[in-house]
Amino acid sequence: MIDTHCHLTFPDFFGRVPEVLAHARAEGVTGAITISTTTHDCLDALAVARVHENVWCTAGVHPLYSDPADERAERRNAGHTGHAWENLRHVASDPKCVAWGELGLDNHYPRPPRAVQRAVLDEQLAFIVACNHGRDGGIGKAGGLPVVIHCREAFDDLIPVLRDSGLDPGRFVFHCFTGDAQDVRKVLDFGAWVSFTGVVTYPNASEVREAARLVPADRVMVETDAPFLSPLPHRGKRPCMPGWTAITARALAEVRGIAFDEFHRQINDNTRRFFGIDAE
Repeated sequence: MIDTHCHLTFPDFFGRVPEVLAHARAEGVTGAITISTTTHDCLDALAVARVHENVWCTAGVHPLYSDPADERAERRNAGHTGHAWENLRHVASDPKCVAWGELGLDNHYPRPPRAVQRAVLDEQLAFIVACNHGRDGGIGKAGGLPVVIHCREAFDDLIPVLRDSGLDPGRFVFHCFTGDAQDVRKVLDFGAWVSFTGVVTYPNASEVREAARLVPADRVMVETDAPFLSPLPHRGKRPCMPGWTAITARALAEVRGIAFDEFHRQINDNTRRFFGIDAE
């Protein structure tokens, strides 16, 4: 399997990517998708992906980094200011880029303000639609690249925006799902996919496990969101390691009441169909 969502450009992994990938291989995790958070760090993500055969990347602006003047965004932008949308097009045009994102809305934190998050989300979705219908026939496969969604406590706000974008709902994956059964039904009714992290292993995450049981077999994926959210028995350790995707996969198989070998085959097939990546 591969880790479908991690952040190898974060400081936790500076100078350690070969070691991190070696650890992952030893755990049976043969590759990773390193996720972009700004229009500047997407270039770093592409650079990492180009160096390592079994690493891919995405191109997008995370809602928590949507205000270029915010302290968090400044750290991720390495001294650059503003949103350089053409950087996203450059990265998305590369074969090592397999998705847009992560993008979306986050209601958990007070900053950036909702208006800023929404403005950047709208601009980003319009940009993606324009790229998908460019003169060259669009970026990526037919219908354009899939989209990785960040949605924290914002399902009612975000899903209508995504629906109005005109993009295919079946090309969205709601990553790091931490909602409940009602929330996951909204995502599934919309037509999107759902991905789970090590949160499903936490004793206090019974609602997430209930949601995980509801996702159809052909729309579920597994990730770490490394360096965050280490699964048990590593909870609280940072960085979370991409190799621990295997722990989450085994936990999810148990939660869903399915033999691991069958679940393993299913998530690898899902990864191939959604991202165009062969996980074996």
